[in-house]
This record gives sequence, structure tokens and C-alpha cells, in this order.
Amino acid sequence: MEPDLSKYRLEGDNAMYRLPSGIVAPVVTRGGLENADTADSGGAVRVSGVSIQHTPATRLWFGKVSNEPGYRSVSHHHGEAETGGYVLSGRARIYFGEKFEDYVDMEEGDWVFVPPFMPHVECNLSRTKPLTWMTTRTPENIVVNLPDIADAELRDWLDR
Repeated sequence: MEPDLSKYRLEGDNAMYRLPSGIVAPVVTRGGLENADTADSGGAVRVSGVSIQHTPATRLWFGKVSNEPGYRSVSHHHGEAETGGYVLSGRARIYFGEKFEDYVDMEEGDWVFVPPFMPHVECNLSRTKPLTWMTTRTPENIVVNLPDIADAELRDWLDR
């Protein structure tokens, strides 16, 4: 029995994604050729594999974020962007809430959604191993840095 493909009809026009050759095709960013010209939150190394900077994408940022051992970001938010993350390796913590008094911890294999305009602080819980995330945002990699908070004010951060 053949599957019913009628519900997957092409609707809309994807002509805006035409390459210089005139065809519409997938665009591959080869490993090591990612775009490193991204906004940051103080010390996070972000590289984009899919973004407006080097692909035809107009409503998506998808990249890899690496944090050194003991790293924590400055407090920030991502404006109107919805953010999804996946922990590739390491252990992470995200502080949020009034005065950043709440947090969630994650480890390899965990997924996270960060709502638009939500102030937060991203942390690598390990003092010895790097943390690597895959991150996606719509519409773009928006990073709005806020006045920072002292380490001592982040509950359970100094004695982790």
C-alpha cells in the first residue's frame, strides 16, 4: 500500500531561496566553515551553521555554543527570539526569575526552551570540562546583554 502524499502538497513560493545558479537547493555549511561573527553574552563561543549571515535563511538561526569549564554568561535575554537548546556534552545550568533566584540544571541529551524576553544566565556547572550546546532561534541570534549579577548572588553557584 502506497502512502497518501496529498497532504504534503507544495504550497507557497520558495523562489527567494534561489542560488546564483538559479536553482533552489539545500545549502550545506561544512564543519569548520561556520560563521563566528555572532552576538555573544560574554565568553560563550557561538558559531552559526544556518543563519542570515551565510545562508539564504531569513527566519532561523541554528548554531553551536561552547562554554569553557566554570564559565557563566552575563545576564541577558534574546529579545523576540524563541530559543531551543540541546546539550551535546557537559552539564549546564540556567538561572532565571526575579533576581535570578531560580534555576534548572541539564546534562547531555537534555533539551530546553527559553521564551522570548526572559532574562537568564547560562552556566557550565563543571570546573574541569567544557559544555557544548546546539542552539536554534527564530528569527535570529538576538543577544541583549543586561547589567550583570555577582557570582555570590547566584544561589548554589559558588559551592557547586
